[in-house]
Amino acid sequence: MARTGPESEATAYPEDLRGLVERHLEDLSFSPRPQTAGLEDAMRYSLLAGGKRIRPVLCLATGRALGLDPAGLLPTAAALELIHTYSLIHDDLPAMDDDDLRRGRPTSHVAYGEDVAILAGDALFAEAVRLIAECQEGPADRVLAAIKEVAAATGVDGMVGGQYFDVTAAATDPESLRLLHSLKTGRLIAASVCAALALAGTGEDEQLPYRRFATELGLLFQIVDDILDVTGTDEELGKPHGSDERHGKTTYVSLHGIEGARELARGSHRESILALADAAGETGSLRAIADYIFTRQS
Repeated sequence: MARTGPESEATAYPEDLRGLVERHLEDLSFSPRPQTAGLEDAMRYSLLAGGKRIRPVLCLATGRALGLDPAGLLPTAAALELIHTYSLIHDDLPAMDDDDLRRGRPTSHVAYGEDVAILAGDALFAEAVRLIAECQEGPADRVLAAIKEVAAATGVDGMVGGQYFDVTAAATDPESLRLLHSLKTGRLIAASVCAALALAGTGEDEQLPYRRFATELGLLFQIVDDILDVTGTDEELGKPHGSDERHGKTTYVSLHGIEGARELARGSHRESILALADAAGETGSLRAIADYIFTRQS
C-alpha cells in the first residue's frame, strides 16, 4: 500500500513484546483434572495458532509508553488474546460465518466439533476474566478498572453487540458500517490500550490522545481487513478470501471501492500517528503497531 506524509517512516513491529506474549500464552494451563483435558486441548488449539498478537502487544506497548514494565501487564494482555480467540472460534461457527479455515488450518468446530468449539470459546472468555482478577498485580481499584474496560469492550456495547448487529441488521451506509465495526472490532482493540491506561492510573487528560489513537487504530484495522479480503490470497490470509462478498456483507470496499478504501486507510493511519504525537511517553512501539496494521498483507 503506497504511503505518504506521516506514514512514510514505518518502524519495526515490536517483536520483543510479541515474544513475551507468546511465551506467556504457551505457559498457561486451564484444566485441573483429566476429565476436562480435551477442552483445554481445544482451547490451546486455537489460542496457539500464531499471529502477530496485536491486542496483547498493544497492551504491553501502552504500558511501555507509560513507563511500566511490560512483563507486569502479561495477565491482562493474555486475557485480551483469550477473548479475541474466543470471538474467532464463535465467528467461524456454522451459525455465524460458517468458515472452515482459520490461520491456515481447520477451524475449531471442524477439528473438534461444534459442541466442543462453543465450549472452548465460552471457557476462553471465563478464563480471561479470571486471569486479570487473579493474576494481574496492582492496586485493586486499577485492576477492577481494567476488568471493566475489557468486559465492556466484549459485551452488548462492544464485540458481542457488534456481532449481533452484523447478523441481524447488516450495515448499508458508511455511518452504520462504522458503528458496526467500532463495536465488533474497534472496542476490543481500544480496550487493549485503555486497560493499560487503567492499570497505570493515568489521568483523564493524559488518556485522551491514547484513546484517540486507539479509536483510529480500530477503524484502520477493519478498513485494511476489508481490503485484504478482496486483494489477498487464501495462502496469505490463512483463510478463504472473498468471504465478505460471499456472505453479502457491506464493507469499506463495497461502499467506497478499493482506492476509496485505501484512501480511508491512509487517513485513519495518519490520524492515529497524529494522536500519538500528543501523547505523553515513549510511543515508538505503538507507532510501530500502527504502521504494521496499515501495511499488513495477512
